[in-house]
Amino acid sequence: MIAFIVVSGLGILISILGIINMTGNISSIHSYHRERVTEEDRKPFGRLVGLGTLLIGIAMILFGVMFFIFEQTQIQALVVIGVAELIASIAVGMIISFYAMKKYNGGIF
Repeated sequence: MIAFIVVSGLGILISILGIINMTGNISSIHSYHRERVTEEDRKPFGRLVGLGTLLIGIAMILFGVMFFIFEQTQIQALVVIGVAELIASIAVGMIISFYAMKKYNGGIF
């Protein structure tokens, strides 16, 4: 039960952060990226980074729910599916965010 609360709570916080970024508020993104993004590119940059962040947050919430169901039913497949979904979503979310950084900053570092 504790794992469900922690993982889902973290997923909710990350999702909220993604939604905030999608509105164009990129204050939570590292200062290096904020300084290098032009004023007119802030919205599209925030949308893409926020989308990647939101995807990761939703994946964490879904994993938490699957883990909670696993704790109740002991169906091992739920953990395997949940981990696979989480890894895939984190990879896709990071690719989207890195794409935005590359496109609007010229690089991720």
